[in-house]
Amino acid sequence: MTENVVPLFKTPVPDPGTIPAPDPAGPPLTLAPPTPGPTLTARSIRVLKSTCRAMAAAVTADRTKSVARMLACNGLYVFGGARIAFRRAWDGRSGSRYQRMIRAAEASGNWEEAKEWEDRLHRFRADRHRRRMDLIKAPQDVARNALYALGVSIGGLLGLGIILAIANEDPADILGPLTAAVELIRWVTVAATVVWGPLVTVGPWAVLAALWGLGRQRQAAPAWALPAQHRDDAGAPITPSIVVTALRDLGIAPLRNAIKEMGDAGAGMLGPIRIAGCGVEVDVTLPSGVSTAEVTGRRRKLAENLGRHEHELFPTLAPAARTVRLWIADSGALDEPIGPSPLVTDETATANYKTGRAPWGQDLRGDAAVMSLYQRMLLITGLSNQGKTAALRALALYLALDPTVEFRIADLKGVGDWGMFDGLATTLIQGPTDEHVIEATLMVEGLVAEMERRIQAPAGTVFTPLVGIVDEAQVAFMCPAVGEDKRPFGGSKATSRYFMAVRKIHNQGRAVDVLLWEGTQDPTDQNLPKLVREGAHTRVSLVLGTESQARMALGDKAVDGGAAPHLLRQGLDKGTVVVASDGIKIPAGQASITVRTHYIDTDQAAAVADRAKTRRAGVTTRTHTDTGPTTDPLADILAVLGDSPRVLTHDVLKRLAALNEQAYGDWSFADLKEVLEGTGAEPYKSDGRMTIHRERLARVLANRPDTDSASAAD
Repeated sequence: MTENVVPLFKTPVPDPGTIPAPDPAGPPLTLAPPTPGPTLTARSIRVLKSTCRAMAAAVTADRTKSVARMLACNGLYVFGGARIAFRRAWDGRSGSRYQRMIRAAEASGNWEEAKEWEDRLHRFRADRHRRRMDLIKAPQDVARNALYALGVSIGGLLGLGIILAIANEDPADILGPLTAAVELIRWVTVAATVVWGPLVTVGPWAVLAALWGLGRQRQAAPAWALPAQHRDDAGAPITPSIVVTALRDLGIAPLRNAIKEMGDAGAGMLGPIRIAGCGVEVDVTLPSGVSTAEVTGRRRKLAENLGRHEHELFPTLAPAARTVRLWIADSGALDEPIGPSPLVTDETATANYKTGRAPWGQDLRGDAAVMSLYQRMLLITGLSNQGKTAALRALALYLALDPTVEFRIADLKGVGDWGMFDGLATTLIQGPTDEHVIEATLMVEGLVAEMERRIQAPAGTVFTPLVGIVDEAQVAFMCPAVGEDKRPFGGSKATSRYFMAVRKIHNQGRAVDVLLWEGTQDPTDQNLPKLVREGAHTRVSLVLGTESQARMALGDKAVDGGAAPHLLRQGLDKGTVVVASDGIKIPAGQASITVRTHYIDTDQAAAVADRAKTRRAGVTTRTHTDTGPTTDPLADILAVLGDSPRVLTHDVLKRLAALNEQAYGDWSFADLKEVLEGTGAEPYKSDGRMTIHRERLARVLANRPDTDSASAAD
């Protein structure tokens, strides 16, 4: 079979000018056939291609890259060492070091230190000028001193020779010491001549070795050329150089330039690096022109520069001005659980509502995080299944150990998370339906009634604490149910029964020890109104999805100060909360604190609840709210008006209380106005006093689609 051949080179075409003209009389000219050039067979092409692929693979192999990186790294060590040695020599011979320190002091705004370094620079220049003036006269002084030393040496040797000649009675000994000295000089010259050749040969290599060692010690090579163990510093211990480098590479130009100009390479910005729990803490004083917000706003990049994950760095504001406090966790330390709660391990634990503090967990520094609950409304929020109920229940279990505290609880999830409070709470509602929301609303309105009763009590009356807890409160706010009085139970308007009851407790409940704790998830303006979340004294947040939700949960001040629940890891940071409250110790200058709460499971919670029950007399727990007999406020108001066309509101309240003490005994003018508002029969002023008109109210009842009320009006 004939192989296909590919011509490698074409036969060159001759230049037409070099071809001789044909002779007309001679034979015709014929061109010789072209000589075939070298050719490549298909097999040769395949071999060439495989060779190229092998060469490309060899060039791009990891071993080749490692060898090339090693050669480049060791070569660059020499240049880096030379640069460092030159800079050290230049710093020693010039005032550049002082100038860098002056610029660093000016960048940090320390003008007194800048002036001190400037004075040192002036003294250095004066001393250098004096030394240079001395060098000008140095040749004369050296020559004079050399001649003097030579004369003294020769005289001394001759004197020694004379002494020897006298002692030995031989005049030839006079030149003996001088001859010995000349011979010694000759041998020293011979030795130097012998050593000089190898020294000249080895000396440059010794200098290169010294420069290489200096560069290797200081890692004076680009990051891409360094060995892997030097480039991968994830999880490495935090040192001042690592912190300064991380700040320098943060991408803030004024900060980078200020660090370059500092004589100490930025070390002056750092305070002592202190061990703080499962990490370290350091204060960074920023140079002039760099704001704390610029640094705290680049948390992820700063954490990565430090060799940490984002959740392992917590930047906050320190008490000193223009200072950022960095808490840097040990790599992986935050993934390890903390110990059990003291409520579980200490069976003799007690509680005191007024003076005690609940053992809730540990802060990031490893210190115990204890919470004061005295006269504080509480709001805790977060995404679903992140430990919200367990964190809230832990506080309630502590307070349950104080037998003077009464609980009224509505669990609108209804899966048994609060079942252990059966026998502790006077009211325990469990369930997610609209009927359970109605019961929870009536429970909160009962807290309002008790609050108003206490407010009207004589001064100095001491009340026992009453704590209402509504878990999954977003269910109540989103409930579409409407009562018989046409008022919705849910919502966030002035007609919303649950919303208005919560607002009343927030406004006045604290003064008479009537408190309300709420737990919600995934906060929005619809399921957690602004007035409700701002009414809480203690605001707690677990992991959230966005910064806007974090601001809803904790407030703008806490988030602007460094609180970042939206940067916690969903599913991995369960039970970790960010707290904004004056009931917990927060470092000076900060607006919040991060706490890793103790987890108390359902069985452990039941055991703590059983201990609390032994400290109390038998408590009967109601699973629904007793609303008493059904009343019709409008019909009752019309009834107490009698036949009078107008009655003062003050008298109407007295008559209503006499008619039904249980329903109207604690009514105020605000309650009366709220019932009549929007009906067309609102109280109005007559002769300067608030009055209710009977005919208007009768007309309202007559037009209402209720036959019994219409009959009453007649």
